[in-house]
Amino acid sequence: MRATNHPSGITQRQDLPRASRIVVKVGSSSLTTLAGGISEEALSSLVDRLAAVNTAGTELILVSSGAIAAGLAPLDLGRRPRDLATQQAAASVGQGLLMARYTQAFSAHGVTVGQVLLTADDLIRRQQYANAFRALNRLLALGVVPIVNENDTVATHEIRFGDNDRLAALVAHLVKADALLLLSDVDAVYDAPPNAGGVRVSRVDRAEDLASLRIGSTGGAGLGTGGMATKVEAATMSAESGIPALVTSTANAAAALAGADVGTWFSARGGRRSTRMLWLAHLATTQGRLLLDAGAVRAVASGVASLLPAGITGINGSFEAGDAVEITDAAGLVIARGLVNFSSAELPQMLGRSTRELGEDLGSQFERAVVHVDDLVVV
Repeated sequence: MRATNHPSGITQRQDLPRASRIVVKVGSSSLTTLAGGISEEALSSLVDRLAAVNTAGTELILVSSGAIAAGLAPLDLGRRPRDLATQQAAASVGQGLLMARYTQAFSAHGVTVGQVLLTADDLIRRQQYANAFRALNRLLALGVVPIVNENDTVATHEIRFGDNDRLAALVAHLVKADALLLLSDVDAVYDAPPNAGGVRVSRVDRAEDLASLRIGSTGGAGLGTGGMATKVEAATMSAESGIPALVTSTANAAAALAGADVGTWFSARGGRRSTRMLWLAHLATTQGRLLLDAGAVRAVASGVASLLPAGITGINGSFEAGDAVEITDAAGLVIARGLVNFSSAELPQMLGRSTRELGEDLGSQFERAVVHVDDLVVV
C-alpha cells in the first residue's frame, strides 16, 4: 500500500536521514542494569549514535525513561516499587543521576542537553501546552537536545501518561516532528512472540494490519511500565495524528536513523489532531459509558454532530460533569470518547428526550448537548 502523503515528505523509513526534527524515545530496559543502576555502556552507546545525527543537522528531542529505575539502587530498593509515593521518591533521586550521565555523555560530543519534565496537564491545558511548545522550540533553536521525561515526582494516578511511549507520541505532536522513533530491547513488532515463531511485521499502514497480531506486554527486565503493546499504541497514536513512527531496538538506533530496513514502520495517516483530542482518544481515564440508539450512533460516528439526550438509551458507571466517558452502540462497541456535560445522577431523567422538552421541564441548563462535538473524538 502506498504511504499517505506527509507534509515533511517523510513517508517511509528510507526517508529518515532527511528528517529535520525527530523525537526519539528510549525505555528503561535499554539504559539500566537488572540491579536497577544506569548502564554506562548502554547510555554512552546510545548517545554516540544520537549525537552523530544531531551534529549532522537533525534536531532531536530525546524522551528518556530510567529515572525510577536509576533511583532503586541508591535507595536500596530491590525492585520497582508499586506504591506511588515510593515511585516518586525513586524518581526524585534517579532523575538527577540520569541527567548527570546524559550531560556528561553528550558533552563529549560538544552537544548541550536540557532537562524538560512534563505532566499530562502540561499537554492538555492550553496555557501549559503553549509554554511547553515555546520552551522546547527555544531549546532546539539554541542547538540544545531536550531530554524529556514524565515528572514522576509530582504525577498522580489520576492524571499521568502512564508510560513514556505515549508521552513521546504527544511530544512529537507538540513539536511538529517529522517522525517518532521508539526504542526498546525488542527489534520490531512481531505477529506473535518471537520465541514462539513470530515473524517481524515490516510496516503497518492501517489499523486493520494490527488485528491479528499477538502483542506482549512487559519487557524481560521488568523495569519499565510498558511493553510492546504500549509501543504499538503510541506508534498508532502518532501515525493517526499525521506523524510516522518506527518501532525498533536501541541496538538498531543508528541503522534506523540511517534509513535501513529495520523495525516496524507505522505510516502516517489522517490529519493532525489537537493534543487535547489525542489525550481524549488515547490517554483519558474514562469514568463510565453512554449507550446509544442506531440513529445517534450514525450521528456521532460522522464526527460533526454533538450527542443529544434523545439518542441515549442507557448509562453505566458513576461520573461527574466534565469527566471522560466512552460512547458505545447498543452492543457495547466503543465508537467515541467525550467529555460529558452532565453527571450520572442527572442523566437518567434525560434519556430519550429532546433538549426542548428538557428545557421546558427541567430548566434552561438542561437544554444542551450531553457531549458537545468539540469535546468528542471518534475512535
